[in-house]
Amino acid sequence: MLTLKDLKPGDRGRIVDCLGNGPVFQRLCEMGFVGGARLRVVRYAPFGDPIQVAIGSQHLSLRKAEASLVRIEREIS
Repeated sequence: MLTLKDLKPGDRGRIVDCLGNGPVFQRLCEMGFVGGARLRVVRYAPFGDPIQVAIGSQHLSLRKAEASLVRIEREIS
């Protein structure tokens, strides 16, 4: 299974689930990283961290450590 940090800029995917628990997991859910949500990787920062992601009309940034907690199913467009 892929995680969000495995996707490249321009890739699209559907969230399968988020791993873990505690405050980081809770915050990811609050930001919209829930099962079934579709997303697109917009870009990586120059040194690779953070990752900018579009979920619907929102643009969010995640650290690679947080992105590794989001399991993704890649969508072919």
